[in-house]
Amino acid sequence: MPHEETFMIWRTNLIALTGAAAFLTLAFCSAGRAQDKEKAPTKRIAIRAGRLIDGKSDTPILNALILIEGDKIVSVTPGGTALAGVELIDLSKATVLPGFADVHTHVLLNGDITAADYDEQILKQSTPYRAILAARNARIALDNGFTSIRDVETEGAMYADVDVKTAIARGEVPGPRMQVATRAMAPTGMYPLLGYSWELKMPVGVQTVDGVEGARKAVREQVMYGADWVKYYSDRRYHFEDDGVLHSMVNFTDEEAKAIVDETHRLGKKVAAHCIGSDGIAAALRAGVDTIEHGDGFTDALLDEAVRKGVYWVPTITVGAYVAPGRGGNWVKMVDLEKAAFQKALKKNVKIALGTDAGGFDWKQLNEAEEFVYYANYGMTPMQAIRAGTVVPAELLGWSDKVGTIEAGKWADIVAVSGDPLKDITELKRVKFVMKAGAVYKNAVN
Repeated sequence: MPHEETFMIWRTNLIALTGAAAFLTLAFCSAGRAQDKEKAPTKRIAIRAGRLIDGKSDTPILNALILIEGDKIVSVTPGGTALAGVELIDLSKATVLPGFADVHTHVLLNGDITAADYDEQILKQSTPYRAILAARNARIALDNGFTSIRDVETEGAMYADVDVKTAIARGEVPGPRMQVATRAMAPTGMYPLLGYSWELKMPVGVQTVDGVEGARKAVREQVMYGADWVKYYSDRRYHFEDDGVLHSMVNFTDEEAKAIVDETHRLGKKVAAHCIGSDGIAAALRAGVDTIEHGDGFTDALLDEAVRKGVYWVPTITVGAYVAPGRGGNWVKMVDLEKAAFQKALKKNVKIALGTDAGGFDWKQLNEAEEFVYYANYGMTPMQAIRAGTVVPAELLGWSDKVGTIEAGKWADIVAVSGDPLKDITELKRVKFVMKAGAVYKNAVN
């Protein structure tokens, strides 16, 4: 064999052996680091709560001690003594509550009073820019005490909500844990942008869906790209008729709506339906949706149907009251109509979950906790309002075993306010302490 050939074979074998040795060294080092990480003690924190509203008890627990290991609550003890070596957070002069949940948000939108407000964002802001603002909005929500949110469509920003959710989950940016609905659905010609010249191909704020097969395909696509929920627009054009009921024009045929719901449920996901008028609400209930969003036009019969089917109502009172003056028309009357429906729903034990439609109003201008205040003003006790923003959303999200109450085994999602929200519900708009999964994101308690 020629010397050159022998040298080349020897050189090739040496490189292979060197590479293998380097790989094994790296593997052993990585394994060692992993073992070191496993051996590292889990961080333990104790919170001394002056008043604890745990989401379960009808009255606050005084002077409670909450023990946290890692991201979970280990125990909740009235009185109790913090163990040596455990970091103590003193909230003895504060009221401590479970982290709040807002189950109707749009982190990729920043105000939608008029069509011009909406069009400006869709036409002049890129999706990357909107995603940056969405990350900012998520941080605003967390600062205000909302440790969980359900985002119910990107308004033309495709699947960017999945990216925001992923970045938060990986710890790249701070924000609430999220469930997302991606693009939402409406038939051709029934969602903005509308009114532009037919010669221009304009972007649309939803995924356009037509026909039963189109509906099923759209559901599959959205789930493939990360949708936890599917949302569709059940109605539009809200108007009053001689019967005094708020009516609307239904968007999808019953067959199309049922196809959306059936396919979503078949894939193990849930459906949220935008419904404002009674006709849209009725159509969504027929289709078998899981949540009714807005619901201004609820009648007694439709509320009874929602109770019978176990459907959640997410009223979004804050956004309706905020946009009504700027939109005019029937919107002002619709605010009063929803108040009456809300009060009837309370008597009928409809499952009401807090959702604000943040993004429909500018995230920087209103605190989502304003929704708690509306609920109390509309007839809920402060404790009922708190549960509507903690316990009930946890059920809606399928996270009752993880969030919604402060008890052993749950994630350590904890907030605190200085005063007593059972006496002054507006205290919930002044959150001073925020912990999510055992990590403190805000502590301004004096």
